[in-house]
Amino acid sequence: MLFDCHTHLFGPGQFGGATLAAAKKAWGSDKELLATPEMHREAFESLDGAVVLAFDAPATGLNVPNEYVAEYVSRFQGKFFGFASVDPNRENAPLLLEEAIKEYQLCGLKLGPIYQNFYPNDRQHFSLYAKAEELNLPIMWHQGTSFVPEGYLDASRPAALDPIAREFPKLKMIIAHMGHPWVDECISVVRKNPSMYMDVSALASRPWQFYNALISAVEYGVTDKILFGSDYPFFTPDQMIEAMRNINRFTEGTSLPRVPEEVIEAIIHRNTIELLELK
Repeated sequence: MLFDCHTHLFGPGQFGGATLAAAKKAWGSDKELLATPEMHREAFESLDGAVVLAFDAPATGLNVPNEYVAEYVSRFQGKFFGFASVDPNRENAPLLLEEAIKEYQLCGLKLGPIYQNFYPNDRQHFSLYAKAEELNLPIMWHQGTSFVPEGYLDASRPAALDPIAREFPKLKMIIAHMGHPWVDECISVVRKNPSMYMDVSALASRPWQFYNALISAVEYGVTDKILFGSDYPFFTPDQMIEAMRNINRFTEGTSLPRVPEEVIEAIIHRNTIELLELK
């Protein structure tokens, strides 16, 4: 199976505000970022499937509605799986999540403290996690850095999820991008909590960090908890696969350890649908 656990849609105006302004500065481009359903379908034609993420982050200008994702994935049932997003700062966030899941038949929750500006280990948000556990929804966390100046960097350490994992041991959670730059912290959190995973999405942009992340995962014995993801449209699945299969180029002519080829292929072909119980 070739399944991408981390992909986005961005229709016109959905990637905006502070995030778009920071992206234009970082990338040196004035273009609007677009990833329409048509573009996504073409990019993933050869894959077995993918998770498609909504994003409710008004604090930083990201607005990918649940219904936008739901309408798309409903046309490809069994291949594309939509994750809802609810800003935890919204009044009655747990109810909004339940309504989105039941109305739109979505099967997960996307959260990103650095984009939504909330502290994940603040107990006022635990009712949202309880609702996710009740509905058997995995949570995809952007628990890592970003270039958005308005974002809460101090809310973004992977260790902030450990109290949540202890409170809700059956709640499946995925830390995106292996929590970069706090990769070893992410590995430590994932290793100790049975229902937690991490994905490799977007790490191709920093190949030396990516290599060291995979070596750390090998040394800690947690490569079975790494999921394949691209972070489309920022990277395509093919780009991420190429980056993974070329990761050992740093070791040529050195005594540096190699990431075992079987580990690389196991990540690329991980059965994420089964692990996350997606339906």
